[in-house]
Amino acid sequence: MEHKKRKLRIGILVDDSMIPSWAYRMMEALKTEANSEIFLALKMNDERKKQNSLLKSYRKNSRKLLFDFYYLLDKKINKCTPNAFETRNLKDFLSKNSTFITLQLSGGEIEKQSLEAIKKYEIDILINLSEEYFTPHLNQVARLGAWSFQQFESGHKHGDLTGVREVLEGVEETEITLQASFGGQKQSQVLYKSRFSTDPFSLNRNKNTFYWKASSIILLKIKELNELGEEVFFEKIKVLNDHLTFNSKKAHTIPSNKEMLVYAPRLMLLKLLDKFDSTFNFHQWILLFKIETRDKVSTDLSTFQRIIPPHDRFWADPFILKREDKYYIFFEELIYRDNKGYICLIEMDEHGNYTEPIKILEQNYHLSYPFLIEDDHELFMIPESKQNNTIELYKCKQFPLKWELEKVLMKNIKAVDTSILFQDNKYWLFCNITNNDTPLAQDELHLFYSDKLITDKWIKHPKNPIVSDFKRSRPAGKIFKHKNKLYRPAQNGLKHYGYGIAINQIVELTENSYREELIDSIFPDWEEDIIGTHTLNSVNRLTVIDALIKRRKKSTFF
Repeated sequence: MEHKKRKLRIGILVDDSMIPSWAYRMMEALKTEANSEIFLALKMNDERKKQNSLLKSYRKNSRKLLFDFYYLLDKKINKCTPNAFETRNLKDFLSKNSTFITLQLSGGEIEKQSLEAIKKYEIDILINLSEEYFTPHLNQVARLGAWSFQQFESGHKHGDLTGVREVLEGVEETEITLQASFGGQKQSQVLYKSRFSTDPFSLNRNKNTFYWKASSIILLKIKELNELGEEVFFEKIKVLNDHLTFNSKKAHTIPSNKEMLVYAPRLMLLKLLDKFDSTFNFHQWILLFKIETRDKVSTDLSTFQRIIPPHDRFWADPFILKREDKYYIFFEELIYRDNKGYICLIEMDEHGNYTEPIKILEQNYHLSYPFLIEDDHELFMIPESKQNNTIELYKCKQFPLKWELEKVLMKNIKAVDTSILFQDNKYWLFCNITNNDTPLAQDELHLFYSDKLITDKWIKHPKNPIVSDFKRSRPAGKIFKHKNKLYRPAQNGLKHYGYGIAINQIVELTENSYREELIDSIFPDWEEDIIGTHTLNSVNRLTVIDALIKRRKKSTFF
């Protein structure tokens, strides 16, 4: 039986009416995409805390003087666009039906009569956007709990610490956890947990990534709550929290001056070495291939031959089609000065001889990842068109050079690397989706299905996102069969974008369930100059991959 959907009443807790851009845009998305409305905004006012902080300010600031200076310098050097922390006026967003309340705290706690007054607004969810405050009593005002991203500890301002220690200490992954607490309880329940690749150099960039991802996560979970209904949603949360979880991490504190004397020189040295390296070298995507003596996927990458583009461009995302005795390799070409991809073609014979690339498909927006699919004796291509907010299907009108747009499969979607599998008389569409304008498309794999390929009526899978892991989520080529088992190659973004490939076996695929298992991984360590690989495709005897290499610059270029 379908649950009855109604508009969720959302409350927010803020430090000020001027809020960061990530929070403002999250609220816009909640209103337009998640059947929600911001009904109540709460701002804390604690005069006692202000007075105490004035008395302690000199001592506190002197302890973290080097951190403040380093972070300020980092923000000036490593600017982010869009900037998650650019301030917006909350009152510009609030509708006439919304209420803005400033709460007076007594001894750090909200008075009981104030809590009772807030409850009258019948808030479903309270989202904590405050960097300063959280009190267990606030959990009582929201029927479905108070949601936040941090554990709040006395004396700690979490906004200073989010994503900081990971960069300073060289931790490869930054964890982000959305949690909820209910009815005055101090113990929180995990709603969602994810990780992303830590920026190796910049605190500001890492914190920007954290909060843009935070905005996407809140939107994702509230949309899921709307779609599944409260009973099913919280049953899933209960299962998620049924097992034991151990926290072996020390509490994050603001780095002391002594610590910064170690961290800052290390980061500056790494940045200096990176700058030195980029002065003489550049990173370039190339193609590699291997033709076997029989039909099989080539797995010994050290034996692959290279196809290297000119210095001014890269070639990536290769897909293969075989017609008669020729292989046709479709791939993305991007000229650095234009910074816009289009689709090219190389023809290769069975001995590995290949032609010069020919441009076959270009739009006024970026195209990449030319996924190929044959259906009803016709050939189609689905290039990535995220920049156009679409998933587009092109039909081959004259093989192999002429292609025309056949159907827009989805509109108003920021999807990357769409891959389709025809299985059990259904078309299964896999893609990674991001909910904002930032390049955060590594984590969330979504699945849709349809009885037809040429349609804009795709059904969302109830388990979406079916994979939430930046090390094995984003598609990295066509799903293939080996010994009657299905394997899905996926990108591993651990150290940087396009670092490696994860090979996942699909063990369960139905309209109601999806499950896959990691079987193997490809890391870029078979040659010294290779630092990444993120696409794998094989047809008959030919296997093609791409690789990111470190290459010496030409004096006449760059």
